[in-house]
Amino acid sequence: MLSPESAAVVRATLPAVGGALDQITARFYGTMFAEQPELLDGLFNRGNQASGEQRRALAGSIAAFAQALLADPDSRPDALLSRIAHKHAALGVTEDQYTIVHKYLFRAIGDVLGEAVTPEVAAAWDEVYWLMAGALIAQEARLYHEAHVDPRHPWRQWTVVERREETPDVVSFLLRPTDGGPLPEARAGQYVSVRVPLPDGIHQTRQYTLSSAPGDRLRRITVKRVASVAEAPEGEVSNQLHRTVRTGDEITLSAPFGDVVLDDAGTPLVLVSAGIGCTPMVAMLEHLAATGSSRPVRVLHADRTPADHALRAETTRLVRQLPDARTEFWYEQEAAGEPGSRTGLMDLDGIGLPADADVYLCGALPFMRSVRAQLLRAGIPARSIRYEVFGPDLWLAHAES
Repeated sequence: MLSPESAAVVRATLPAVGGALDQITARFYGTMFAEQPELLDGLFNRGNQASGEQRRALAGSIAAFAQALLADPDSRPDALLSRIAHKHAALGVTEDQYTIVHKYLFRAIGDVLGEAVTPEVAAAWDEVYWLMAGALIAQEARLYHEAHVDPRHPWRQWTVVERREETPDVVSFLLRPTDGGPLPEARAGQYVSVRVPLPDGIHQTRQYTLSSAPGDRLRRITVKRVASVAEAPEGEVSNQLHRTVRTGDEITLSAPFGDVVLDDAGTPLVLVSAGIGCTPMVAMLEHLAATGSSRPVRVLHADRTPADHALRAETTRLVRQLPDARTEFWYEQEAAGEPGSRTGLMDLDGIGLPADADVYLCGALPFMRSVRAQLLRAGIPARSIRYEVFGPDLWLAHAES
């Protein structure tokens, strides 16, 4: 609960602090990594730092949390906190690291805003930070407990049983625990963090969906190689996995986390994806098929070409196993001659989606924003649309949900 005194100060200073948050977080990360470079070894992704995505996501989450407190001082934005807590748990974030972040974040606030940061302003924003940190620490402790994970030792070795080339840029790895122990519990739609050593000796981490239904023998991740585009560097983890990992090798994984999971409701289900965003949808379809679900299911997917559509044959096979399921595919190129496929970008006009559907959405952020707007126009309530983002959640950075 934000105190009335702090709420008044935060309300008065939010425009100034919010307007400077991008500059504040840039200084925060720069100073913290300069003084504690070990944090870049596995905990923070260098690609996200180089692109600015992590900085913008942190700024957006702080601003969104502060705005939520001002709207209702007795409540917390649970959806925002849950998403962040699952990301943190997949990285092994520990309680003491919040103290480190506090130290450098508030030093950066003082450096950027200078004399505007009076003792009263500092105390009010300190209260906001620790309310957010305390809520996250509590959620993460619960997640670690439920997953039987010690956050000081969150990693486990897995052996690659098979490597499958899905498309020229996508590969799947079938995995089993190297120690021969039982597989951790998982739900369709969850992801794991993959931690890889790079040639310069630094470890980097990235989240990948479990792209098959959680079984008791094997797990699968499906990885798209992220190429360098314009000023954005190539994906270090994805390219290292593509270049070096073969059948018989070992890779390091976290336990499964993620709060965008398939529920057991009987309502109609709409699975909407683009590109490699198909991976949680395939896991959900496999779970539905394995459990004999009779839910009405619509699978909507967009890709560049049929050849670029990873797990396409598997998607079609699983849909055929369900009594009330069908697909709609959109391809920017070469859709002619593909039964049930359309040419161009995904356009939901005339698709006829049920208003009571539960919708799961995964893909690049511009795609998800466009499709979400179409879903709302089609009469799907915002509360029924759930989305997954891998890497920093820039949707939250714009205070959208």
